[in-house]
Amino acid sequence: MKKLIQLENVKRFLQLNCRELENARFNLIFYDGDKEQVRNSLQRYQNEDGGFGHGIEPDFWAPTSSPMATWAAGQILMEIGAEKTDPMVEAMVGYLVSTFHRDTGMWDAVMPANNQYPHAPWWHWSEGVQENWAFNPGVELAAFLINWSDENSEAFRIGWDSIDKAVSHLMNQAEMDRHEINNYQAFIKIIEPFKSELERKITHSYDAISEKVLSLAYECINKDVSSWNSGYEPLPLDFVDSPSHPLCERLGTLIEQNLAFYLNQMTDEGVWDVPWSWGAYPAEFEVAKMQWTGILAVNRYKQLMEFGYLE
Repeated sequence: MKKLIQLENVKRFLQLNCRELENARFNLIFYDGDKEQVRNSLQRYQNEDGGFGHGIEPDFWAPTSSPMATWAAGQILMEIGAEKTDPMVEAMVGYLVSTFHRDTGMWDAVMPANNQYPHAPWWHWSEGVQENWAFNPGVELAAFLINWSDENSEAFRIGWDSIDKAVSHLMNQAEMDRHEINNYQAFIKIIEPFKSELERKITHSYDAISEKVLSLAYECINKDVSSWNSGYEPLPLDFVDSPSHPLCERLGTLIEQNLAFYLNQMTDEGVWDVPWSWGAYPAEFEVAKMQWTGILAVNRYKQLMEFGYLE
């Protein structure tokens, strides 16, 4: 636990090895840094059409805009509390409106342009690939639109149209991929201030939707502690961000065991190696791996702080 408190070592590692974006986020969260620094770092990934690209999600490097890269940027804009009047947000909302598929209520998760640039195999585009992704990241993108658009706007209407379809999809699932569950978890958090409107527009209550997401998350989690080191496993802390999270009571000691697992997996530099590989583009993967190391470090230290592991 002592080495967790020594954030200066982690800060130094990030400065020497990782992207400006993760450095700016780390400084904001742990050193009273400037939100504008995060925003400026993020803006470099935005294109003229309002969408984001340029490898902001390190596992695919297409410079062109995509809904998935825009989702990655939107999460950071949420983190810094960006306002809907921010020109960066307004441009992003415009991009999401223009790329929405009204028939499915979704956005394309994987784009054909991915195939032209270094990428992980799971980001490879092929005909019909959207079936594998469903409402990842669509339900969270829809929540962005509700959060960042005016009530009478097209973006607001599109957001609720997508949410209606996403909730219908959710309530019919007996199991779900970890990442899509995370999208629904983020949706639940973002949409809470709009709970009364949701219950007017959607046939299911906010509480019923929340409970369904919690149930799917609980079932998805690998509860066999002995197998956690075997690869890319869905662990309790992939779904829990603080001790007040409702899953903590259901998971019991698994939360502390996951925290202990993170401490044991930490490198001497105070960061974590990524538990996946591309199997292709070896030189580019080494770059992406280091970028992901920075992202994991920022996100996990946020969790550790929430659980009282930092002073």
